[in-house]
Amino acid sequence: MTALLTILVLVFITIAIWQMVKIFDLAQAGNSNSQVATDKDNKLNGYLMMGFLVFIYLITIWSMVQYGDLPLMWNSASAHGPQLDNLMIISMVLIFVVQTITQFLLHYFAFKYKGEKGKKALFYADNNTLEFIWTIIPVIVLAGLIIYGLFTWSAIMNVNEDDDPLIIELYAQQFNWKARYGGADNTLGKANVRLIDIDRANILGVDESDPNANDDVITTELHLPVGRPVLFKMRSQDVLHSAYMPHFRAQMNCVPGMITQFGFTPTVTTAEMRQTPEMTDKVTNINRIRVEKSKELLAKGEEALERYEFDYLLLCNKICGKSHYNMQMKIIVETQEEYDAWMKEQKIFKNSLIN
Repeated sequence: MTALLTILVLVFITIAIWQMVKIFDLAQAGNSNSQVATDKDNKLNGYLMMGFLVFIYLITIWSMVQYGDLPLMWNSASAHGPQLDNLMIISMVLIFVVQTITQFLLHYFAFKYKGEKGKKALFYADNNTLEFIWTIIPVIVLAGLIIYGLFTWSAIMNVNEDDDPLIIELYAQQFNWKARYGGADNTLGKANVRLIDIDRANILGVDESDPNANDDVITTELHLPVGRPVLFKMRSQDVLHSAYMPHFRAQMNCVPGMITQFGFTPTVTTAEMRQTPEMTDKVTNINRIRVEKSKELLAKGEEALERYEFDYLLLCNKICGKSHYNMQMKIIVETQEEYDAWMKEQKIFKNSLIN
């Protein structure tokens, strides 16, 4: 596939260079009229336009058949996920319809109104009806998308505190994530990067004088109870990061010097997602590839690849440095009982400090 794309790019570059040379020749003074297009030339170009139109449609249909499986369109794991997916689908359908119609008209008119000897183009100074149509339709469509998007965004961002959301801080630094839970009182203690004290193992700069910080829990793995709203407070220690959780349709920048937030309600546990037919097929395919790759590695005396098991992930969606690709944290969505049992095993902040 890569070779085919490379060949196509080279062909198009060659055609572009050839056309540029032709334009340059035509622009030279003293040229005869031998370069003026004839009816034969115009007819050929008209057929080429229709041929290119057919090519566009065929490559589009082939691409949809070959790559039309959108892996993130079926496995939303948050309450607001389906709304975002619907917005994406509507946008894609509208773009596809408009693209199909406009490309057809563009190439068809180039064919229908190709130059012919003795034919003169009819000049319209203006057409108010047409201008109204091609102005008002995009305005209505775009306004609808924007309004729908604003309502969706508002529903996502306005977390109702009456629902008792779980408060979690996501702390970003090159090149790892830390999660800080509010503890039994579900209230985060104050924190500032200026309070970081490596000697006392205060790696997030939590204010040790704040009583609310005593029962905070700092982890390197993110556990979420299914069905309970979660409100993330996000900080960055160094550069701009972006907390990205694709399966939960969640992304928010982590900005140094300020706190940003994002909330959602997880709806599918990790165990449930692993059992879906789509995920089972995906994992099976990945492990098949890893087995084949491991044979090559073992033949070279290297270690085999580990078997892949699906987990939700928190990623950084900003290019934040040389190890950006490896900045990720495992997310485990579990039942409330499993979450409570895990939380009891964690060490609270005041007991984690080194005196």
